Amino acid sequence: MRLSNKPKRKKLYALMAACCASITAPQLVMAQDDSVEELSKVQVTGSRIRQSQIEGIEPTQTITREDIDRSGLTSVGDILQQLTQSGSAINTRFNSSGNFGFPPNGGGIGAGATQVDMRHLGSGRVLVLVNGLRWVAGSSASGVSNAVDLNTIPVGIIDRVEILKDGASAIYGADAIAGVINIITKSNFTGGEARVYAGAFDEGDGETTQLDLTFGTQTDGMRVLFNVGYAEQKVVSAADRRLSNVPVPFTGVTRGSSGTPQGRFLLTDINGNQIDCTLNTGVTGLPVYNPASPCNGDDFNTWADDDRFNFSPFNFYVTPYERLNLYTEVEAELSDNVSWYIRGLYNNRESTNQAAPEPIFIGPFAESSAIADSIIISATNPFNPFGVDVFSDGFGFIGRRPLEAGPRIFQQDVDTFQFATGLTGSFNAGNRSWFWDVNAVYGKNQADQVKNGALNIQRIANALGPLDACLALPGCVPLNIFGGQGNGEGSITPEMLNYISFVQKDSSEQELTDFTANINTDLFELPAGPLSVAVGYEYRKKEGFFQPDAIVVAGESNGVQASPTSGGFSVDEVFVEFLIPVLSDVPGAELLDFSIAFRSSDYSTSGSETTGKFGFKYMPFDELLFRGTFAEGLRAPSIGELFGSQARFDASLDDPCNSLDTNGDEVPDTVPNLPGCAGVPDGYVQINEQISTLTGGNPQLAPEEADTLTLGAVYSPSWAEDTSWAQRLDFEVTYYDIEIDGAIQAIDAQLILNTCASDPNDVLCSSFVRDQFGNIGNFQNTLTNIGGIETSGVDFNVMWTSPQYNWGYLEAAWNNSFVNEFTEINPASTPSGFALRDLDGIEVNDSGIPDWNSNLYTSWNYEGWKVTWGIRHINGLVEACSDRFDGTSNALPCSNSARQINNLGSTTYHDLQVIFPTWNNIDFEFGINNVTDKEPPVCLSCSLNGYDPSTYDPEGQFGYVRATIDF
Repeated sequence: MRLSNKPKRKKLYALMAACCASITAPQLVMAQDDSVEELSKVQVTGSRIRQSQIEGIEPTQTITREDIDRSGLTSVGDILQQLTQSGSAINTRFNSSGNFGFPPNGGGIGAGATQVDMRHLGSGRVLVLVNGLRWVAGSSASGVSNAVDLNTIPVGIIDRVEILKDGASAIYGADAIAGVINIITKSNFTGGEARVYAGAFDEGDGETTQLDLTFGTQTDGMRVLFNVGYAEQKVVSAADRRLSNVPVPFTGVTRGSSGTPQGRFLLTDINGNQIDCTLNTGVTGLPVYNPASPCNGDDFNTWADDDRFNFSPFNFYVTPYERLNLYTEVEAELSDNVSWYIRGLYNNRESTNQAAPEPIFIGPFAESSAIADSIIISATNPFNPFGVDVFSDGFGFIGRRPLEAGPRIFQQDVDTFQFATGLTGSFNAGNRSWFWDVNAVYGKNQADQVKNGALNIQRIANALGPLDACLALPGCVPLNIFGGQGNGEGSITPEMLNYISFVQKDSSEQELTDFTANINTDLFELPAGPLSVAVGYEYRKKEGFFQPDAIVVAGESNGVQASPTSGGFSVDEVFVEFLIPVLSDVPGAELLDFSIAFRSSDYSTSGSETTGKFGFKYMPFDELLFRGTFAEGLRAPSIGELFGSQARFDASLDDPCNSLDTNGDEVPDTVPNLPGCAGVPDGYVQINEQISTLTGGNPQLAPEEADTLTLGAVYSPSWAEDTSWAQRLDFEVTYYDIEIDGAIQAIDAQLILNTCASDPNDVLCSSFVRDQFGNIGNFQNTLTNIGGIETSGVDFNVMWTSPQYNWGYLEAAWNNSFVNEFTEINPASTPSGFALRDLDGIEVNDSGIPDWNSNLYTSWNYEGWKVTWGIRHINGLVEACSDRFDGTSNALPCSNSARQINNLGSTTYHDLQVIFPTWNNIDFEFGINNVTDKEPPVCLSCSLNGYDPSTYDPEGQFGYVRATIDF
């Protein structure tokens, strides 16, 4: 385990200095002799130096326009999430929009967004560029994110996507730790094109449509492109899928909520009885409670897990959205050597999430907010059947689900503006050609969210308090949470709802200002070619805020509490990159090149940092290429990570101190014999599956530092060219090793609970407290710099093209990613001060890290016909399956109950696409994703819908058609 970058950095700088010292004396480059070759060079992703080599030093992957169409998807984010090296990231199959609260990364929930993760390191560690320039980060009115919402980049304007699979902080600056996504838009387009798409699941839901119109024209000195696009996806309800229609698959309502339409009443009655009851179904009018025979023979019965509420049918399985975009690009030649460009985009997204009616959780055990926890229901409340001031003794909990209020509906309206302009040019000076560019970018992402179905907890407290006090308040109506649903209309009247309800309005915004200037040339001639250099400067400024509703800020919301966040930072950067050809066209070395890059960054928040990168490319002969890079990475804390205010996150957690059933009567009665459970009373069981944690930013965070090593080879054997079975065959293998020091994240809350159950003296155990009844409270889980993350693995790809036969020809592309290691280094009370957490092959927190992902696409091509069969394989995962009802009929359906684990089996999806020959300038294609109707594996720990939507496709076949019309 490495806890410091210093030794490795010294080795890198020594290696770079040695390479520079070996350079021979300069020889001037004659621009006139090499002008044709020089103009043929282009800038590739991963380098600022113009190059003519197709295979660069850095491991890259290109997704072509054909690959994009083959996916049958309408979001570039969804397409990128199918790459074998992609990790877990949010997409439109996530339904959380504030009902769970705010995750601890400071970036908010991102409802309706689609992001990309590489190497399972998180979306914030992937740098997204468009045409080599940064793109504004997304917002969904719930925080200040550090990740780009890829739904703000329309698929219709994309020509290709170039993916750099190594660290690139020295080339592009911060955030490029896991890799770089460079989206290249269409250019040199002449004429008009209309693309019409329609698709749906085999159940007839989730209907998706897309329309793109593109127009382009070119003259001798100008190029103009315009695109307008519209996309719509309709809802899929969780009630309509087998795995998602109950809280946890195959467990009925036993894993449902304590907040039920009939209410759960855990309290001390007038005779001192501590009861745990619920109202009988069908009771109308004021319920009758008999303290002499509590919950037996009156209108109440003893609470059981079969009384829990099934909230799942209210959820969305696929969230609906509408997107509209306008994009234009103009490029003009101002002179023979200078061009000017301008690009502008406007994108609007309207999306919706939905959850069950907002539960009313009150009492000392509610642990939801200060107001809810301290409510005392007055004996004078006209609907209180218990005859006492409920909760006055500090014991108890009431959960009531007001179906009368209807579901919580979260509607996002997100506007994105991105503007870029710049000059590119060249000139000759000192007998060499110089190429330069200056660029300015301004991006703004503005989001508003309206939540219907929100409740005001302060007004709930007023309405449950002393009757005289309520009647003295303007508009106060005494609240009846005791009467259940009665005849189906519910005991909470419209007048009561009008007093306790409000429409919640939240907003957030992000702005990006970025200026870059670059110049590159060939300095002098070496025996193997010219030594090239690129030098540049970048100024970048980010600003953002999150503004919750005023009632939320005041702490009066019954939902998740949050406070405003605002902040910003700026950075000045300079960089230099060298490309050094050492050998060329000599025995044993067709080519040997080295690259060196440095970037110095000065942040307004964290000070100055320097990163470096060294790479090599070696071809012993023209069929085989070896390459490797060693790069230092840097990620400064983002706005949300630094300035995010304290908020609540209701994480799905299992308290290790929950009592077990030891006598077989299906009643938990004995706390486990664990050191950290000492003092917890027997019979203790957490009230809900969720335990509230307090999350937020940390202004004391230090930047992350990373080291990335890649080693690879590309082999294109001549013995496989122009044979009876192959026209071309290519192999590519890349090994990667990434080590992040001081990774910015919160320590996993379940890890904290498990650790403290075994060792109550561990340093992590100061994160929470327990009351005298065993309930967890004041659970602090804010961001910190943990010890780090270490991961390594191998990518292996094969490309094959057959010869041309009478019946056509075949193509195959097989891409694989293997994860050898993924280890999280957390603080602990150990001699080293750290504890390792192995996550390779593990499903946790709605995300998984499979140790093998594989995509195989094979195509048959014949006279305009093209049939593609895709196979996407995800290796199996394992999740924890601890269960406080272990050994009873309520136990979770763990695949291995003895080991308390559940296996998420290997999953393979099959996709089919058929492209028809062009007819009257119309291209037509038809496809089915998940042809075999493969279900995702059951996930028992996932928050919603019974599976991990960041790793697997949803249930059902998805068919689509697309027509492209040229005019």
